[in-house]
Amino acid sequence: MREPLVAVASRSFSGDKVLRDELLSAFPNCRFNEDGGRLHGEALVGFLSDAAGAIVGVERIDGPLLERLPSLKVISKYGVGLDSLDVDELTKRGVVLAWTPGTNAHAVAELTLLHMLATRRRVPEGLARIRERNWAPVSGHLLAGATVGLVGVGHVGRALVGLLEPFGCDLLGYDLAQIDAPGVSQVPLAELLARADVVSIHVPLTTATRHLIGPTELALMKPGAVLVNTARGGVVDESALVSALMRGQILAAGLDVLETEPPGSWEIAEIDTLLLTPHLGGSSEESNRAMGRAAIRGLVANQAALAG
Repeated sequence: MREPLVAVASRSFSGDKVLRDELLSAFPNCRFNEDGGRLHGEALVGFLSDAAGAIVGVERIDGPLLERLPSLKVISKYGVGLDSLDVDELTKRGVVLAWTPGTNAHAVAELTLLHMLATRRRVPEGLARIRERNWAPVSGHLLAGATVGLVGVGHVGRALVGLLEPFGCDLLGYDLAQIDAPGVSQVPLAELLARADVVSIHVPLTTATRHLIGPTELALMKPGAVLVNTARGGVVDESALVSALMRGQILAAGLDVLETEPPGSWEIAEIDTLLLTPHLGGSSEESNRAMGRAAIRGLVANQAALAG
């Protein structure tokens, strides 16, 4: 009997020899994304054609695509975000979704801490002056003792709480669920925005959270506050944030995610009070391996569905 075909669309997984070998030991019949580019449209359909299982990262999987892939039985997610997957369509068509939350939480939390420190100390402005050959120090603020507001206190938020412990911050949290993180005071979003010196976003992108932080919310923030988003770009209204930064409405912002990646216009990268990183949050050698192994376990746990 022929082994079920597993197609690995994720370019990060495909480029890791260790993960490839571990997957091949469990599923000898594999197809990898050898080109290293992001697959979409006809290219993605062709790549997944005849596959019973797939490992996907940021690839968009929706109803029209699934309609053309009748052989697909299991999708295993490399990473934690589900905004690229139409979960309702997967359920309707009986395609199993294997997903392990929290596998890159510490990697995202560490980068978030970097953004907090850099924006509080006005590092982006200092670097902008250096690029202009202008040796002119700027005076920012300490993170130690600051009030930090966590919008979303799930896996990443709780990991960040541990990293912030030595800084002695006053921690506020806003979450739709009851917050299970010692030392975090649960408050309404408006109160968090008004009190926090640092507002840090840690919620998934859904219809309910799209542009959760817009002009009204930014207007509630202190003039000396900073906004950090290492979650998903669409949670923050990008144009409203750019306007707030240009007008000096808030001190600075740190973004690891944008609404469109790469950006349609690179003007956002020229704002002196913005620290912009290219979606590095979940990516470290350690977290990449953890996400890859979780994806492999997702397929192994659903071997019956793959063979069916």
